[in-house]
Amino acid sequence: MAAKWIEMLTGPLEQKKQYKHDKARMEALPEPYVTSAKAMHRYLMYAGGITDGDTLMRMFTDMVDLWEQASIDRTAVREIVGADPVDFAETFAKAYAGREWLDKERARFTRAIDAAEHGEEQGS
Repeated sequence: MAAKWIEMLTGPLEQKKQYKHDKARMEALPEPYVTSAKAMHRYLMYAGGITDGDTLMRMFTDMVDLWEQASIDRTAVREIVGADPVDFAETFAKAYAGREWLDKERARFTRAIDAAEHGEEQGS
């Protein structure tokens, strides 16, 4: 019973286990892959905008898989991210269709415009 209550507040415990496992895999990468993976992880957490835990975990696992494979193949970092690492990370994140924190505001904005078009007042 306590586990269900805790999961309601913090999210599924299985996701936390998976995250810790993937984080350990990332930390075990050799240079320059570990530094690149950590930088990409940080960027995706700030700029990815994904709030759905399942989607976020799938994205993180896939990102670690990418950097692990690159280290095995000894692929140069720039061959992976190209000339614009930001564009690479944002394109990578777009591949994971999930709910974003901005979805609620997009819907609110659309409703406000619809209401204004019909001459209705709408609260915040």
